[in-house]
Amino acid sequence: MPPTQPPTAWDDPQTRRAWKKLISCAIAGQVIWPVVWVGLLAAYVIMSITWTLWLFFIPMLYSFYRAFLQPAYFTWALRTRRILQEYPWQVFEAPESGIGTIPDTTAGDVWLSFPHPERSDEMVPVVLRVHIRSAWWRRRLGRGFSTEKTAQAKTVWFAGDPRFAAVIAVPGPRRLYVIHQRPSYGKSMSAEAAGATPQALDRARRAGVHVPDPHSAASGTRGM
Repeated sequence: MPPTQPPTAWDDPQTRRAWKKLISCAIAGQVIWPVVWVGLLAAYVIMSITWTLWLFFIPMLYSFYRAFLQPAYFTWALRTRRILQEYPWQVFEAPESGIGTIPDTTAGDVWLSFPHPERSDEMVPVVLRVHIRSAWWRRRLGRGFSTEKTAQAKTVWFAGDPRFAAVIAVPGPRRLYVIHQRPSYGKSMSAEAAGATPQALDRARRAGVHVPDPHSAASGTRGM
């Protein structure tokens, strides 16, 4: 990390460079995968031989899947930027992680725990719910850090609030990945469930998380 930590992760030039690479890959994929799928389909139609369907089937299926999925890469890249623009980087060495074994997880769910922002003696687990760009993290977390492969994720950069959403990365930063509580992106979570102050809710909202407006709630209470 820089010798002097900037107010937000986005103020770090290396972070902005990493995000530009992320969004560039998302934009490139938005163009490349549909072109690949159409090209394979056109090649099959031109050849017009039945047995060639089996030759093209798997590449066509995978390229169609990636073309269908690609808009999500763009969406999560934009969500990554909003979080980085609001929170600073924190560094955690060998954060607690696991596979399953905690409430609201299935046997294969990978999770990480980070300190509660307002109660440092309390840990907040966050499940890796997002499929996009998750494979690298899923293969390294929850298994200890004793092997060369798992040791690649021993030092984790963290920007966000574990009660809502955050970006994790390995030093550089590299491997930017969004983690979030359900339902941070969708139906608004309750302020009571998050146990957050109005200031924390405002900050999460600026980072793109769907949380209730504490000021509206306070106004409604006074009006009763």
